[in-house]
Amino acid sequence: MSLALYGHPFSSYTQKALIALYENTTPFEFRMIWPVAPEHVADWQARWPMGRFPLLVDGARQFAETSILIEYLHLAYPGPVRLLPEAPLAALEVRFMDRYFDLYVMDAMQVAVAAALGRLPMTREAGLAVSTERLEPAYAWLDGRLAGQTWAAGETFSLADCAAAPSLFYADWVYQIPQAYPALRAYRDRLLARPSFARAVDEARPYRPLFPLGAPDRD
Repeated sequence: MSLALYGHPFSSYTQKALIALYENTTPFEFRMIWPVAPEHVADWQARWPMGRFPLLVDGARQFAETSILIEYLHLAYPGPVRLLPEAPLAALEVRFMDRYFDLYVMDAMQVAVAAALGRLPMTREAGLAVSTERLEPAYAWLDGRLAGQTWAAGETFSLADCAAAPSLFYADWVYQIPQAYPALRAYRDRLLARPSFARAVDEARPYRPLFPLGAPDRD
């Protein structure tokens, strides 16, 4: 098998890639980045010295950015679930929502995580405050956007939902989505019920003690 994914089950961006693979039951080898698999760590570092995962390898090709990685799977390993629509303007909308979740939800959530890990020059409490301040308007916009539709870019599951699932999963742990945003809360529930994401969540369950802010007893 030539297709391999380097990553960790608890990593939000690894989950984003796993959702795309699971949606179309694409065969691949998972190469876990963890001390128990030093050979995978060494190979991953040699292939991608930037030190970020996931990394997808397909023979002589490799892709390190998750959105591009999923677009490659869409082209090279198409399946019944089309993660990007054929119509150019519809595809542009999907790409916009993908970037929205990465930039305005995932990145906002990561401030609190990075602060708790000591990777930012601020206290844990300050990191949580920054994340909350950034996530609140992101949630508000999404609640209006998602009202009356099933998925992030309409009625079809797409690349945007691959991004949304881990973004909202972990963001809700940092700053729980308020009751005032019922459309967004319902959307997160639909994502959790989606078999591809439910599988990713279950595979990551043993690693919840790694969450530096303390994983809530839910989800």
